[in-house]
Amino acid sequence: MKTRYVFLLLVSAAVVAALLPGTADGQDRIASRPQGSPTTPAGGMLGILRHGSWQCALPGDAGGEAFIAVPEEAFLIGTASSYENAAGTGIYLLRGTEVVFTRGPKKDERFRVLGENTLQKLNPNGSLSKLICTRVGTAP
Repeated sequence: MKTRYVFLLLVSAAVVAALLPGTADGQDRIASRPQGSPTTPAGGMLGILRHGSWQCALPGDAGGEAFIAVPEEAFLIGTASSYENAAGTGIYLLRGTEVVFTRGPKKDERFRVLGENTLQKLNPNGSLSKLICTRVGTAP
């Protein structure tokens, strides 16, 4: 094919594409964007948690214990964004103020960072649960 015919075909295709409505026959670019899900961490800088033992507890009441320890939720943060608990080892991602455990026994559990040594677990729908995890010491 001659160069001028290729050029005319290219220009014709561009004109037709520009005149067609975007949502009727073409691709809807807004709908095709990746959508966030409850398991997607919030935006922000990547970071790491402080290394050491993290213990978790539920709030108690005024008539009894101030808090109720939940030993099965405890974990140990190590190097290279890794963690360990009684069930095994895994990896986490800290992005902004949200921690997502991406591999291992706590996979898909999410926490909100409340402070340097404090996390609050998130429910599957993204709301805050009552479980609070606190760093209680450095790694052995």
